[in-house]
Amino acid sequence: MRPVRITAASLVATTLLLLAGCSAEPSGAAAGPGEPVTGGSLTWAVETEPITFNPHQYAQAKTRLLVWNTFEALLTHDDKGGYLPWLASGYQVSPDGRTYTFELRGDVTFTDGTRFDAAAVKANIDQLRTEGYAPTVAAVQLKNLDRVEVKDDTTVVFHLSRPDVLLLDFLSSPQGAQVSPRSLREARNLKAGGPELAGTGPFVLDRYTPGQEVHFRRNPAYHWAPANAGHTGPAYLDEITYRFLKESSVRVGALTSGQVQVIEGVPATDEALISANRNLVLRRGLNSGSAYSYYFNTAHAPFDDPRVRQAFREAVDVPAVLAGVYRDTATRAWSVIGPTSPFYDRTLEGSYGGNAAEANELLDRAGWATRDAQGYRTRDGRRLTVRLVQSAPFVRDRRDVLAQAVQAAVKQSAGIDLQVRLVDQGTATQALADGEYEVFDNSRADTDAGAALNLLLHSTGAINRTGVRSAELDRLLDAGVASTDAAKRTAAYRTLQRRVVIEQALALPLYAPQDQIAAARTVGGIGFEPTAGVPVSAYHLWLAQ
Repeated sequence: MRPVRITAASLVATTLLLLAGCSAEPSGAAAGPGEPVTGGSLTWAVETEPITFNPHQYAQAKTRLLVWNTFEALLTHDDKGGYLPWLASGYQVSPDGRTYTFELRGDVTFTDGTRFDAAAVKANIDQLRTEGYAPTVAAVQLKNLDRVEVKDDTTVVFHLSRPDVLLLDFLSSPQGAQVSPRSLREARNLKAGGPELAGTGPFVLDRYTPGQEVHFRRNPAYHWAPANAGHTGPAYLDEITYRFLKESSVRVGALTSGQVQVIEGVPATDEALISANRNLVLRRGLNSGSAYSYYFNTAHAPFDDPRVRQAFREAVDVPAVLAGVYRDTATRAWSVIGPTSPFYDRTLEGSYGGNAAEANELLDRAGWATRDAQGYRTRDGRRLTVRLVQSAPFVRDRRDVLAQAVQAAVKQSAGIDLQVRLVDQGTATQALADGEYEVFDNSRADTDAGAALNLLLHSTGAINRTGVRSAELDRLLDAGVASTDAAKRTAAYRTLQRRVVIEQALALPLYAPQDQIAAARTVGGIGFEPTAGVPVSAYHLWLAQ
């Protein structure tokens, strides 16, 4: 790898990606909000309540827009997938790819008055590497980190034991966001976060009512937005409140009645209500990272048999299932990597799935050749049963309804008994720890798909629920993070996708996650993050007077 140097001074400000996907614009629609206006209070209804407000513990893609209100990272992404300085002013990479030197801004302070400097960066990394604090980060994003050196107040050096390009992605992610060292030392419930945790962001989280709402007020001292933010200085809004409304019909009703000005998570069944209203606008953005997929637990029967895994994959007519749940708004996934990723392998499209005859033949050959009175396949008197345990805080996009549709499809097509349980987080965590599952559902909004793949498929991956320990897959995953050469990374990940999806049938990709935002036309700045494709933070929003 050649030395890389990126500085803020060398950048030309890029335009924020405000429109992604399509926008419902009825004829004769009311005018937009016009030029940005300072001041005002906005209320936004969200589908998902965070299980934590500590960015280091971030795990719900739907809560990313809340994280960036309060916390910030050393880097951010541009709309080409590259990196821009944020709290850093620039960085250099050594020729051997094992040393990353970051120059930091010298004018940043946390909202508790603590100065942001190299020591603060090291304190955050030290905390992230504390045993039991953030195990997924330690196991993947910081796996190859040897040590962090404070060279001076505005220079911090990351020393790696081996090249790992995921470091940059981590330092642009919510989990790499900076928390005040004072908060790290003094917070009574650090893992839960909340008003006790101070960041450097444009807003301060000052009130949280569990089950109801969270409130942010503007940080008047803020003046260090990245080059692609679209404006500088403090946020436009005085304050913003996010209300937790799980049911989509309730969110849509709150918007159409004027109780809130913005909502996210608009299912296809409710889109007509938005597009028919001349005072509202609807926008969509595909997320980055991994596709929403069902991963098969190969550690025990029946998915220890690849023929049964292949049969489940063939038993699902994915387009028909998606059409039934999402109408024509879902994007079919063909790989565990999402279609917006540069590593996505389009040659997988149309190469498998939806062949009921093949599914039944595979099950016959695997010995599941008889059926019980309910039509389920059996072998040696036992029913072909597989279990999916869904954790309620992570269910989005009607995934519980989708599971019921898949359940019906595999029974009808192949006689497979898919049992679905929607449970609280603790129950789901215990079931996964005990191996009491055969199907694990997951998607991740990592800006670099390599992070998701390492978590889900590497032998040491913190959420590898397939039970597979493959030296070949590990080698491909390691190769994918060891070089900055895009061609080498793409080659490794394309081979990996074919092994995982086609040859070994370790997963059934279903759809590419997307976010939908509906808003009153008096709200400006609505849009999606470059690369990530998730809603932007409140820093960009304003209200027409």
